[in-house]
Amino acid sequence: MSAPSIIPSSNRTVYMVEDELGNLGRVFAETDTDHSDRETTLSDLYGGQYNDPVRVVAFNTDEGWSRDVSREFAAEIQRRADREHRELAVPLADFVEFYTRAAPPVE
Repeated sequence: MSAPSIIPSSNRTVYMVEDELGNLGRVFAETDTDHSDRETTLSDLYGGQYNDPVRVVAFNTDEGWSRDVSREFAAEIQRRADREHRELAVPLADFVEFYTRAAPPVE
């Protein structure tokens, strides 16, 4: 019989934004774990809560994986902006453009 784990299990995916802070460098913004779900992170990005977003990473430690979800987030942000006929602020527009532009053709 094994002792119960002292590490709580949430078995959920957490999303974190890497943000460019100029002279201070890049950071993963401090995020309350109760507000690190997909929709909250998307809403925070879309609402301009980050200085200059660089990347969005999703991870689930219970399942043992992580992945870059920046392209997926950029596409969703563009979809929301198009639906609302909203122009994105420059840093967010740059993020969306970087991750949604078509890859150059392979020759």
